Amino acid sequence: MTNHWVDIKNADVILVMGGNAAEAHPCGFKWVTEAKANRKARLIVVDPRFTRTASVADLYVPIRTGTDIAFLGGVVHYLLTNDKIQREYVLNYTDLAFIVRDDFAFDDGIYSGYDASKHAYPDKSSWDYVRGDDGFVKVDMTLQDPHCVYNLMNTHFARYTPEMVEKICGTPKDKFLKVCEMLASTAAPDRAATILYALGWTHHSVGAQMIRTGAMVQLLLGNIGIAGGGMNALRGHSNIQGLTDLGLLSNLLTGYMTLPLQAEQDFEAYLKKRVLLPLRPNQLSYWKNYRAFFVSLMKAWWGDAATAENNWGYDYLPKLDKSYDLMQGLELMYHGKMNGYLAQGFNPLAAAPNKAKNLAALAKLKWLVVMDPLATETSEFWKNHGEFNDVDPSKIQTEVFRLPTTCFAEENGSLVSSSRVLQWHWQGGTPPGEARSDLAIMGGLFVRMRKLYQQHGGKYPDPIVNLSWPYSNPENPTPEELAKEYNGRALADLADPKDPTKVLVKKGEQLSGFALLKDDGTTSCGCWLFCGAWTQAGNQMARRDNADPTGIGQTLNWAWAWPANRRVQYNRASCDMKGKPFDPARKLIAWNGSAWSGPDIADFKADEPPENGMGPFIMLPEGVARFFARDAMVEGPFPEHYEPFETPLGYNPLSPNNPLATNNPAARVFPGDRAAFGKAAEFPIVATTYRLTEHFHYWTKHVRLNAILQPEQFVEIGEDLAKEVGVASGERVKVSSNRGHIVAVAVVTKRIKPLMVDGKKIQTVGIPLHWGFMGLAKPGYLTNTLTPVVGDANAQTPEFKSFLVKVEKA
Repeated sequence: MTNHWVDIKNADVILVMGGNAAEAHPCGFKWVTEAKANRKARLIVVDPRFTRTASVADLYVPIRTGTDIAFLGGVVHYLLTNDKIQREYVLNYTDLAFIVRDDFAFDDGIYSGYDASKHAYPDKSSWDYVRGDDGFVKVDMTLQDPHCVYNLMNTHFARYTPEMVEKICGTPKDKFLKVCEMLASTAAPDRAATILYALGWTHHSVGAQMIRTGAMVQLLLGNIGIAGGGMNALRGHSNIQGLTDLGLLSNLLTGYMTLPLQAEQDFEAYLKKRVLLPLRPNQLSYWKNYRAFFVSLMKAWWGDAATAENNWGYDYLPKLDKSYDLMQGLELMYHGKMNGYLAQGFNPLAAAPNKAKNLAALAKLKWLVVMDPLATETSEFWKNHGEFNDVDPSKIQTEVFRLPTTCFAEENGSLVSSSRVLQWHWQGGTPPGEARSDLAIMGGLFVRMRKLYQQHGGKYPDPIVNLSWPYSNPENPTPEELAKEYNGRALADLADPKDPTKVLVKKGEQLSGFALLKDDGTTSCGCWLFCGAWTQAGNQMARRDNADPTGIGQTLNWAWAWPANRRVQYNRASCDMKGKPFDPARKLIAWNGSAWSGPDIADFKADEPPENGMGPFIMLPEGVARFFARDAMVEGPFPEHYEPFETPLGYNPLSPNNPLATNNPAARVFPGDRAAFGKAAEFPIVATTYRLTEHFHYWTKHVRLNAILQPEQFVEIGEDLAKEVGVASGERVKVSSNRGHIVAVAVVTKRIKPLMVDGKKIQTVGIPLHWGFMGLAKPGYLTNTLTPVVGDANAQTPEFKSFLVKVEKA
């Protein structure tokens, strides 16, 4: 979230799209109802299903799943052609005036530089700005140059007319235009709109670009960096935010730094690629501090062993030949190229697409270790569970070890919410039996592994034997020790740069913020973003002062938010070029003549005068927000609608004669999985997955009360489709894809209606994902039995939200 949960109450218009906040995030949805009650906010819901969120909306608009870019692109087109933009904001705080190279091209759904044989864009050189002799980007503040971003955007989105939106999305034109009008009302400086989204946007082969298109809408309206605005991702779990913050994706280090690639053996070359230089005069580009963040992380990991001679531990890091994400891991298992796997708090058999492939992959491992409080489908995959997991255990070679762990309520620690808030929690119960915390299990494994390397050596034991492990009990580090470690401390006295005779931080003390991090080995910090969470003054995450003097939800003394306890990111953009808030009634910060101050922590240099012209988006070298993503996105610098890989149409209405542009031309597809895609002729119905309020993912089917509330797997079917199939509510249906089938109870409903898409009636079914063959609820099929193996081109997220099925009466 760029903003935070409470800030939703400041919005005048709320668009929920790609999510179902009332059911999946009921506590957070409180702030939507606050906005409606106190600000008369208008709630818009765009969803293939009429949900509980839609039931309290001022406007519900249906859409075909997987077509959100077409819808949002239509909104961009409307705002541009009707000049419904916050002009002062977009001209000064975005790259609209930047001039793009004249060899950049887009033709019939494909950008310049595409190699069809590789399904990729190996040459992105044309996706860039024009540079002057001074090295800075050329701009045209009049927006007349035909190759400035503004005009390229106008050309690109000219095809996204209301008629085209209706043709692709099945959304009635009149309803679409109402959405445009309601959103456009917030281009005024005294109005704000927020967008709330969730996995309904991320679980697509174009998921990252869906989010980008939403952000482009918000930028045109001047709604990023302001109270009541923002792009707000509603995380499915309380700690999914923390997972990415702490670098648990295979290509990440902590704080969104990245692991080096195989070609990056040279440390300085690695840094040069990431220490981004400003693209315009007097811009900050805060990633100039990458070296300090990186060296401090290496000191946290390897302590005294991280020295200048080994590039501060850079030489210890693995150099990736490819991304080793979940789908890649299962692909390697499937082809017998992985010996072992450790699943920690994770259920990959259920979480990855195509259960049949996952089952075959796990069965080829030599060993599998599962760390979890509960018996999961993954830990029990080798057992025969009848129709729900029909396997022969004698043919599975994998030796499975299950290590029972505690759950979050049985230990101290921190959770990181969607709001980027790190909130400390305390142990509420005693773990059963021999369950141990993840820290105790991982600590015990490491200590034993290190001892073996010390005794017997290995090809390269240095990274393991030299790892810093400074905990009071090496086999059981405490959450408090780890929290202090990721905050960081001084390894030597740190002098005041303005007065070298004055010591700012003494050796051994906790750091107060990431501005203190050094690149000379004198600071240690496990995650630069979290620096400030546990300072010398104590655990900031444990604070519980909910005082809100301004009334706009800026409770700065409640827990702690990254970065720097800032609650609204990019908040410099809430003020005009002179530092005056666009909306004084919802002021976040303002220039007081000598500094930036207000009810939030300035996302900006605190003493930078506005007349210097520094842009508010200091994490980007442009200093301003990007409409043109340059080489940051895999499939193109502007979002483009591509059909889901299992499309009910078989073509892209925007590029009907170009098969290369039917689906995302750069999406993640393994060669062997292309044949597993289904065709509309055999599987004519669109399916999507979703969650229920009564269950928490795969956990709560183990809880008796939840199992009573939602006891049995079901499929939601519209009345029109039910008549076609000949099924009544309560009867059972068989839902099949090209990868397998499930059988479940049919819930016949008015909440899903057919849509007319390019003259063709398209039916949709909804499939909740909570069931499996473990737990107290009645056994059911894993939903991913049906889903295809294809990932978003940028984030590798599977396309769970749009695939093709056949529905029959069972």
